[in-house]
Amino acid sequence: MSGLVDGFLIAAVVVVVIARQFRAQRIDTERRWWLLPVVLAVVALREPGLIDAHHHTASAALLTAELLIGLATGAAWAWTSRVWTEPDGAVWSKSTKASGLVWLVGIALRVGLYALGTALGVHQESSALLLALAATLLVRAGILAWRAQSPHPASVRGSAYGDAVPRSAWKERV
Repeated sequence: MSGLVDGFLIAAVVVVVIARQFRAQRIDTERRWWLLPVVLAVVALREPGLIDAHHHTASAALLTAELLIGLATGAAWAWTSRVWTEPDGAVWSKSTKASGLVWLVGIALRVGLYALGTALGVHQESSALLLALAATLLVRAGILAWRAQSPHPASVRGSAYGDAVPRSAWKERV
């Protein structure tokens, strides 16, 4: 795929993900929650130019930083999402205001990395961003699936960063 197609694919995935994150969504641990991130990673890894041929070290360092930011964003997003169980046993999640802040910080860090790469003269393909987005989605989905299956009381599952949790409630494992 061309960089333009990758750019549109990345923009479409980000818009869908951000638009859906603030609506309550049922967590179905039986479905293949890992499938979309794997498809995005395969598309990213198929493209040539993930590492700039003229700046191997700087390009690899930027890619590593991009992946670390993606992993951290996914984990922070999952832990700042509210998770709760309905009386029928269905587990739901919904992002909080802190989740929105996580996205803003992640985007700002990625823009900073792109600016740094440009200043260093490193040619950057959109496949690195696509790979980091796959890492973000994979980590978030994995943590939410794990949280949905945890044996903690339903009242505590709803806790997320910034939520008020009664002091007497069982503390969720971290």
